[in-house]
Amino acid sequence: MTPAQHAAAVAAEAARFHATVSAADLATPVPTCPGWTLADLTQHVGSVHRWFSELLRRRVQQPPAAREVDLRLPEHPGGLPDWLAAGAAEAAEVFAATDLDAPMWAWGVDQHARFWVRRMLFETLVHRVDAQLALGLSPHVDRALALDGIDEFLTNLPFATPFAPLTAQLRAPDRTIRFSCTDRDGDGDGLGGRGGGWLVRLRPDGFALEADRAGARTADATVRGTAADLLLLLYGRRERHSDAFDRHGDMDLLDHWFAHSAF
Repeated sequence: MTPAQHAAAVAAEAARFHATVSAADLATPVPTCPGWTLADLTQHVGSVHRWFSELLRRRVQQPPAAREVDLRLPEHPGGLPDWLAAGAAEAAEVFAATDLDAPMWAWGVDQHARFWVRRMLFETLVHRVDAQLALGLSPHVDRALALDGIDEFLTNLPFATPFAPLTAQLRAPDRTIRFSCTDRDGDGDGLGGRGGGWLVRLRPDGFALEADRAGARTADATVRGTAADLLLLLYGRRERHSDAFDRHGDMDLLDHWFAHSAF
């Protein structure tokens, strides 16, 4: 997906989020975010939109010293859905006014403004799923978005230690895990030749996503499922023992991965 497609998808996902929570009881607990209600979830997503938009406005070139931003929160929780929609509209204006290919500090591997748009997209999408699950709805994730989201997650996870410290324990003596899509279409999916498959190598000094054209390498453990299910699995929104997934190989290695890869 291109930066322009990411920007359009942020707007679409924010609209889906708003539609989900606007008529809901915001005191509803969110099981996939323990301790949060829908009000907490909505405030979190709207805050992320405003914080990332501020980073883009400032085009920061180094890690910011503080995360202070005027959130302009509504007086009452009932105003949170519309407040979120307003923040998403502001974000769209910032995207349109920004050269998304411009160099910019980011905590992940892509040191360009476009990193923040892509990150905002999957923050919004995953939390939209959280809201729908909290309300007993069956969330749908578009396959193209899911593929891009898996790639974004696995590419950036090695850099997430400052706020996901357990990832520092994702070490092993040269062991590999493959995540493979059962709904691939064979066209390469625009993912650098990964074709709906991702190979992660764990080393004694860390881990990283590796090129794995057409699944040519043998992995020590493999998880197979649809792109949407794999995305939600990686984010902890699907149970890996579910019938939605085929798991093969070293189960202890998979246990180690999922115990330490929370984002």
